[in-house]
Amino acid sequence: MYPDSLTLGIWSGIVELTSTSILKLIETDIYFVKALRRKGFFNLYYLIRKECDSMKQLRLSPKYSNFLEKHLSGETMDYRQVIALFLPILIDQAFIVGLNLVNTAMISSSGVAAVSAVNMVDSINMFLINVFVAIATGGTVVVAQYKGSGNQLMVSKSAAGSVTAVSLTALVIGMFLVVFHTPILSLLFGGADADVLHSARTYLIGSGVSYMGIAIVQAVCGALRGIGKSRASLALSLITNLLYVLLNILFINVLDMGVFGMTLSVNIARYAGAICALYYIFKLDAALHLGIRDLFTLPLSMLRKIMFIGVPFAAEQMFFNGGKLLTQVFIVSLGTYAIATNAIAGSLAAVLQIPAGALSLTIVTVVGQCIGRGNVADARKFIRSFLVIGSITLFLIGILIMPFFYPLVGIFDPPTEIVHDIFIILLINTIVQMFLWPISFIAPSALRAAGDSKFTSITSMLTMWLFRVVLGYLLGITFNFGILGVWLAMNCEWGVRGAIFMWRYRGTKWYQHKLI
Repeated sequence: MYPDSLTLGIWSGIVELTSTSILKLIETDIYFVKALRRKGFFNLYYLIRKECDSMKQLRLSPKYSNFLEKHLSGETMDYRQVIALFLPILIDQAFIVGLNLVNTAMISSSGVAAVSAVNMVDSINMFLINVFVAIATGGTVVVAQYKGSGNQLMVSKSAAGSVTAVSLTALVIGMFLVVFHTPILSLLFGGADADVLHSARTYLIGSGVSYMGIAIVQAVCGALRGIGKSRASLALSLITNLLYVLLNILFINVLDMGVFGMTLSVNIARYAGAICALYYIFKLDAALHLGIRDLFTLPLSMLRKIMFIGVPFAAEQMFFNGGKLLTQVFIVSLGTYAIATNAIAGSLAAVLQIPAGALSLTIVTVVGQCIGRGNVADARKFIRSFLVIGSITLFLIGILIMPFFYPLVGIFDPPTEIVHDIFIILLINTIVQMFLWPISFIAPSALRAAGDSKFTSITSMLTMWLFRVVLGYLLGITFNFGILGVWLAMNCEWGVRGAIFMWRYRGTKWYQHKLI
């Protein structure tokens, strides 16, 4: 190993080059970069990469630059880094929601029963998949905090631990679903029509088999977001989801395979995505330094850190989505048209929430790195800015989308009887979410990134069951508001939950957890 003085001398020489030369060196001479890493010059390598990234940052007019500097910059990172992190996540979310919209529209060609079956099973999928996604989020938080602290070795270990823990969890959950698919469907949706249940059984078994694939993709993407490499995460997500849509076009529209075709598509796409994700972190990644052997080594100390965030969040997701699942049972009792109304309204509502959803993912990395660095003031500033931006995006997207409601809903080819109900639900939801969605979803993501997982999870579980489930039953079933009552109860729950999170944010306990 060369002495530190020589390393500093090399770096001093490099920074004297023009910015164009450095950029060209980093972007074209990959062998030089790999050689630096192999020889142990990690500090030199990351200094060069940091310089390179800073040169690629956006160049704006002084007016906009000063505004962004004021509201989206801090000591931990500046607005250019935040935007560079956010944009790939935004594109990713847009593709995921858009492709799901297309998939729902494609399966609509197989009839209302097929749409209802897919929607029913997806409510179970959401319940179970979010368990291991929650553990992946725990990995993202730990990776982000170690990244903020500058401990590269622990960044690698936490990333490997996250992939292993998430994959094993998904394997167990998937096997459980495949073995007990019949009693699960009978318990939850026994009152559904026979043709709906038949299609649901096929899709449920196939979904369980695919869990391992999506778990690996989610864990790898979560680790990459934790270190700020959202573009790589975007690429992996696009591979998975675009392949899913292309296969659906083949199996559903061309070969007319219906729900079985969608089941086949989701398995091929998710496992192809998993293979690409593993290949990337083993062969192409220049930051995590992972090898195959690392995934088979899971220190208990690292597992405890990941689970400290992941387990409460997983419990929250189980109770939270369990409540949504129970709400789905209410909707099944209202008939097949109500199930289809809920499915289509939910798909359109997700479109409106794309930018805000991307913000809720971005803030995990931003706040995690702030807390890892010990800079609470930065964390508070970013949280305030993200909440305001979230409300603005929901307002703007609502204005853009609602005038095109009828052409959009037309792609689902819904029965004429339910179009008006879908419009009323979406209109009310669009108005309410501008004020309540950010404090209900972006705020807890920020608190969780600081290590405040127990409080956020307990709050979400209690408000879900006390307001969305109970109030949803009262408004939807007891007082005969139907599907509209269920959605109104959900909006009320957002308000209560968001108020509690804002109260927590104004205090000091949320950032006092010592995770690393």
